[in-house]
Amino acid sequence: MIEKQSDNFNNLEGNVSEEVNKNDDSSKIENQVSEDKQSPDVDDENIYAEDLKNTITNNDARLEQLEKEHETLKSQYVRIAADFDNFRKRQSRDQDDLKVQLVSKALTAILPIVDNFERARQQLKPESEEAQTLHRSYQGLYKQLVEVLKQQGVSPMRVVAQQFDPKLHEAVLREPSQEFHEDIITEELQRGYHLEGKVLRHALVKVSMGPGQQNSQQPEEKDKVEEDIDSENSISEDN
Repeated sequence: MIEKQSDNFNNLEGNVSEEVNKNDDSSKIENQVSEDKQSPDVDDENIYAEDLKNTITNNDARLEQLEKEHETLKSQYVRIAADFDNFRKRQSRDQDDLKVQLVSKALTAILPIVDNFERARQQLKPESEEAQTLHRSYQGLYKQLVEVLKQQGVSPMRVVAQQFDPKLHEAVLREPSQEFHEDIITEELQRGYHLEGKVLRHALVKVSMGPGQQNSQQPEEKDKVEEDIDSENSISEDN
């Protein structure tokens, strides 16, 4: 009886020992499995971190490239905008110049009519009532024409007693003058006109040469002639 109990006890110890061994093996296997599971996770994290680092580096490089492209495009835009602004201003100036040229051409063709009106006004001296009525009508047309020219920016030059300027005047005659100094305009032969500050037509003028030698020598020549006459009379009386 005691032997059987001893055998049972031994068997129980053996079972317990085997169970303990099994538990130890199971723990080792679980630890191994756990380590095997953790090892891929660590590798995945390293790979993910490396990929993230590469992505950030690539994004930084791309951002730098885009910034350079932006600066290049911005410079091109500024240059194109400046070129367009210059083109617009140049076109505006060209249009203004063309407009002035066309207006100048048209007004220059009208100026001879104005000249004829002025000549007629100076020459005509109406005496009868009918002639005076016609003259007033004629003068009314002349004033309307002058007013239209004034509205277009045309203004006459005032040249008499002014210094001769080849940019404004055209000298037709030059003659000695006791009244005016040299290069002073003595007479207006054809009126000149400005258009918006520019010369529309040069004035035809007569220019002074100053006191001439002929005028300054006239008294001396007169005295000489009188002396000759006196001398001849003396000779005649002696004879």
